[in-house]
Amino acid sequence: MSEIKESVITKSHLQKAISYAVYRKMIDDLMAEGKTTGENHSENMIHYTKMNLQRMNRVEKTVELSDETVEALKGIDIKMVWVVLTEAWCGDAAQNIPVLAKIADASDNIELMLLLRDENLDVMDEYLTNGGRSIPKLVALDAGSMDERFVWGPRPEPAQEMMNDFKANPDGRTKQDLVIDIQKWYAKDRGVTMQKELVDLMKG
Repeated sequence: MSEIKESVITKSHLQKAISYAVYRKMIDDLMAEGKTTGENHSENMIHYTKMNLQRMNRVEKTVELSDETVEALKGIDIKMVWVVLTEAWCGDAAQNIPVLAKIADASDNIELMLLLRDENLDVMDEYLTNGGRSIPKLVALDAGSMDERFVWGPRPEPAQEMMNDFKANPDGRTKQDLVIDIQKWYAKDRGVTMQKELVDLMKG
């Protein structure tokens, strides 16, 4: 494990947090009402959320845990809570959270709990990425002490580099072009890179 430090996440935050199964049902229920999470229920946000449901379904079916991930999970000797900041309309969350759910399901020592970003900005603002409220953001906590063990997110490093390069020099490309390229990368990678990064973090 990496350096341990006190987290801003408290027991009261965890009381508001939900499981992955509850998160999925909440999104389905909201979509049935023509809504998504957060306050913005625009046509675009509903469209993103609908696409994300398809992405989550696909990731759940296609991603497999690597031998390295399974071995790393065996090495966890404390109870942990993996708190993830997310929203239903976020494309990166749709690609990454199902992988986190599979990892957590494979360990008796990990409980995955999800917090909606916009309802927990006090937490989000402690875990900014280049000054932005990028999600998903995973904060791994010691379940007993609530100390922070490590942080991951909002996306695997190669995808983050694509984002950084675009912001530094779009080179005539639009934000939508970038989104398409990143989603193609996710489809090809199938959660492999994310697992490698998390294995490194779990081993410390």
